[in-house]
Amino acid sequence: MADFTGKVAIVTGGSRGIGKAIALELGKNGATVIVNYNQSADAADAVIDEIKAAGGGGMAFQADVSDAEQVDNLFKTVTKEYGQVDILVNNAGITRDNVIMMLKPDDFDAVINTNLRSAWLCSKAASRAMMKKRYGRIINITSVVGIAGNGGQTNYSASKAGMIGLTKSLAKEIASRNITVNAVAPGFIETDMTSELSEDLMKRAIEAIPLGRQGKAVDVAKAVAFLASDDAEYITGQVLVVDGGMVM
Repeated sequence: MADFTGKVAIVTGGSRGIGKAIALELGKNGATVIVNYNQSADAADAVIDEIKAAGGGGMAFQADVSDAEQVDNLFKTVTKEYGQVDILVNNAGITRDNVIMMLKPDDFDAVINTNLRSAWLCSKAASRAMMKKRYGRIINITSVVGIAGNGGQTNYSASKAGMIGLTKSLAKEIASRNITVNAVAPGFIETDMTSELSEDLMKRAIEAIPLGRQGKAVDVAKAVAFLASDDAEYITGQVLVVDGGMVM
C-alpha cells in the first residue's frame, strides 16, 4: 500500500466524481490534500471532512484553474501554508458535447481552457515548486476519448489528446529533476455524468467493455495512487488506461 505521509498533494476538480475518489485515496494513505474546486464549496468541504475523519489532513481551495492568476495564488498559498507541493493531479474537466456543425466556438474554448489550459498552468506552477525540491509527481487525468476519439466530442477529445502530448513532453523536460509526469485515461466510469445516460446507451457502452461492467471512480484513484507512489519512481511519460479493456 502506498504511503504518502509527509507529502502534499493538490487535486484539481477534487470535490466530486473521480477527483473526489483520488483525493480520498491519497488522503487515507497519509497525504495532506488540497481539494481544489471552482463552484462546489460544500462538496469540497465534505471531502476534506472525510479525509480528516480517516486521519489525514488538508484544505479546500477555490480557484478557476484555467485562470493564470488564480493558479499562481493557489500554489503560493499552498507553499506558504505547507512548504511544498509533492503531488499534482490535474483532474479538472468539463464536457460540452455536440456534433461539430452545431458546436459553438465558445463551447470549444471552454472545454480546452478548463481541461487542457488548466493542466498546463498547474503543471507549470507545480514544476517550479518541485524542481527546487528535486522531487515530484504530476498525474494528468485524460480519457480513452483522447486516444480513440468519439463522435460529438471533438472539443473534449482534442483537450484530452492534448493532455497526453503535454504529459509526454513535460516528462522529457523535467525528468532530470527527479519529477515524473504520467497520465491516467479512464474509460466508462460510474459518475454523476454517466448516471444520466439512457438505459439503451448504457447497455451499448457496457457491451463494448470486455470486462462487462462500468468502472468505479476508486479504480481510477488507485491507478493515480500507484503513479504517485515510490513504487512508480521509474515510470514517466506513460498513459495508464483504466477502461476494462474497452479500447485495447
